[in-house]
Amino acid sequence: MRTKKTAALTTLAALVAAGLAGAGPAAAADGGMLPHPGPDGLVWVEEFRGDGGVASGGAWDSLPTVLTVACDGGGDVRVTMDSKGTIVAAFDVKCPVSGGADVGVGVGSASMAAGVVRPGDFTIVVDASAQTTRWSLTVTQPE
Repeated sequence: MRTKKTAALTTLAALVAAGLAGAGPAAAADGGMLPHPGPDGLVWVEEFRGDGGVASGGAWDSLPTVLTVACDGGGDVRVTMDSKGTIVAAFDVKCPVSGGADVGVGVGSASMAAGVVRPGDFTIVVDASAQTTRWSLTVTQPE
C-alpha cells in the first residue's frame, strides 16, 4: 500500500512541475502552509497561488479519506474533489489577508468515510478568487 501512496505523490509532483495543476497558470511560491502528511498522505501541494488543482491515483476504497486546504492572501478558494466522475467533496475556505503576525491562515477540510472515494484516480480543483491567493492542500487516507 505504501508503494501506491509514494507513486501518487510522485505523479502529483510531475503534474505540478509540468504546469498541469488546473485551469489557468498557477505560480509556485516559497514555503508551505500545511505540514507534509507523512505516510498516510496521498497528495501534498506545499504551496501554490491562484487557480489550480491536482490529479492523482492510489486511493483505496477501504480507508477513510481526508482533504484539507489552507489559504491566505485575501478572498476565498472553492475546492471540489471528483472520484471516478462523482463529486465527493466540495467546500469553500475564507482566506485571511496576509501581512500581520496574528493573521494566520484559513483552513477547510472534508472527511469522507471508507468507500466514498473509489479506488484509483481522483482530481481536485482549487478555484481561487484572486491569482494572489496562496493555498496548500493535503489528501490523506489514515490507516
